[in-house]
Amino acid sequence: MPEYLTTKELADLLRIGERKAYDLASSGEVPCVRAMGKLLFPRAEVIAWLSASRTGPQVAEPPLPPIVAGSHDPLLDWALRESGSGLATYYDGSFDGLNRLKVRSAQAAVLHIHEKDGFNTQALHDKLGEAPIVLYEIAQRRRGLLLASGVTGISDFADLKGRRVILRQDSAASQRLFDMQLETQDLTREDLDALPTCARTEEELAIALHDSKAEAGFGLGALAGLYDLGFVPTHSERLDLAIWRRAYFDDPMLKLLGFVQSDRFTTRAAEFGGYDLSGLGTIHHNGASG
Repeated sequence: MPEYLTTKELADLLRIGERKAYDLASSGEVPCVRAMGKLLFPRAEVIAWLSASRTGPQVAEPPLPPIVAGSHDPLLDWALRESGSGLATYYDGSFDGLNRLKVRSAQAAVLHIHEKDGFNTQALHDKLGEAPIVLYEIAQRRRGLLLASGVTGISDFADLKGRRVILRQDSAASQRLFDMQLETQDLTREDLDALPTCARTEEELAIALHDSKAEAGFGLGALAGLYDLGFVPTHSERLDLAIWRRAYFDDPMLKLLGFVQSDRFTTRAAEFGGYDLSGLGTIHHNGASG
């Protein structure tokens, strides 16, 4: 079903008449928004409203798989292994991670979605409403144009026209941000000499540039030194871990979160470079519904 229900779709979900659905909205009983003269009902919040109204015995939800989805980050990926958490990973971009959170095929997702007033919170709310999810800051990090060794003449997005560029998949937040930067220069992907295949992770992008398969890519400053690449910083972004609250206090996640607060994690971040841990552990969102 869509993220926002029409009055008819709400009526069908609740098995009531449309008139009754209008009455529920008018009385403020059911979560709704008014946009362009229409009533719309956030599906996730309606489900949470229904759950809050239930009576009788509580049936346990099926366990969440021990998987961290979303964006690839080299520092956090290292921490997942070194912490001994036992959590598996499935990296296919921030927006894919949100989808997997929604269908509960992952217990956490790594996000770095640039928004008008910050990072990640609006995208999380748009996808899952006030679902019981905690948004936990890992780091601030630098992003920009990574350049293969010896490449010159690229100091901004406008300079990418006609250059050999490696892209990310469409579900990656960095690719969506990259497309927006091209648009500000009146460019599209068609103006680039893009590789036919995309990089699925930050590290794949850096390796492709290290091997001179492309001249430039939109990647992390933390990987520039490791792969002997040039780096033109353009953005700072916040890296968060969005975690279902019922997984937040389980042993695997506690091991991971304990490890990222350790001296070893701080030392490793300094070795990578390009990370700021001053906000580590800040909770930027805590979904209301249980």
